[in-house]
Order: sequence, then C-alpha cells, then structure tokens
Amino acid sequence: MEAFWISLVAIFIAELGDKSQLMAMTFATRFKAWPVLAGITIATTAVHLVSVAVGGLIGDALPTTAIAIVAGIAFLGFALWTLRGDELTDEESRKAQHTTRNAVIAVTVAFFMAELGDKTMLATITLATQHGWLGTWIGSTVGMVAADALAIVVGRTLGKHLPEKAIRYGAAAAFAVFGVVLLVDALVSGG
Repeated sequence: MEAFWISLVAIFIAELGDKSQLMAMTFATRFKAWPVLAGITIATTAVHLVSVAVGGLIGDALPTTAIAIVAGIAFLGFALWTLRGDELTDEESRKAQHTTRNAVIAVTVAFFMAELGDKTMLATITLATQHGWLGTWIGSTVGMVAADALAIVVGRTLGKHLPEKAIRYGAAAAFAVFGVVLLVDALVSGG
C-alpha cells in the first residue's frame, strides 16, 4: 500500500506542468472530457506497466543504497527539468487539435508516444526500483490520470489564464524535496 501512495503523490506532482498536461488541455478543447480521459488512462496504464517492469528488473540487480542515491539524484534532475518547463511542439499541437471520429484512439496514441522517455516514465521506473511493482504501477497510473483530469477540468474552465510559473515552481520544489530526502536517507542508512 505504501508503494501505491508514494507513487500516486510523486507522479501526480511530476505531471503538474508537464507536456502531457498541456496535451490534455488541448485535447479537452476539441473533444468531450470522457474520451480524452479514457485515452489518457489507456496510454498511461500501458506505459507505466513497461516502466515498472524495467524498474523491477533494475531494482533486483542493484544494491539498495545505490538505488536510493540514484533515485535521489534523479528526483533532483526532475526538479531541474520541471523548472525548465515543457511546451508542445507545433506538430504535437496540430495532432491534438486534429478532429477525429475516434477521440479515444487519437488521445491514446498521442499520449503513449508522448510519454515514452518522459519524466513521469523515468520517475515511475525510479519508484519501481524501490517499491513493489503492482503498487507502483497502480499508484503512478492513478496519479498521472488524476493530474491530467485536473488539467482537463482547469483547461476547460480557465482557458489560458493558468498560473503556469507557480505550478512549475511548486512541482520543482516538491521534486527537490523528494530528492534530498532520498539522498539523506540513503547516506544515513547506508553509510
């Protein structure tokens, strides 16, 4: 259960201000919310299953202290990545605005492709190296879908008046805190 909650919170925070949130908002302006949310859920479930499998394999092969140190450094990297911010490319924006008869398929494919190698995928791999794969998979999937559902709601109600900098700085600070806690814990318990 601990893996579920840690993954849910970490991935929810990781998703704040992420490119996929921008995609969710863009899709929500073209399609109804439910097909967008369904497509996000399908893509996230698949990508995060691959992520926890990779994380589980790496986690079984490395010592715990080394994993915690790498995870701490990774979360500090995610903090810097979040500060840098994500923007949709022109091609991603065109794909999101293209009308299709099957919005679920369009959203699923777009999100699956966008999430490969994204920071939330890397964060899920990192979390899976330290926690059970099932709890991490379910928690990370729920966290990402919840964050993107929030983006859909906010995007539909507030449009372009989002405080993007405040969201970005808050998410970066949370990542930095996770990273420092992981590093301190690893150094105190491992050394």
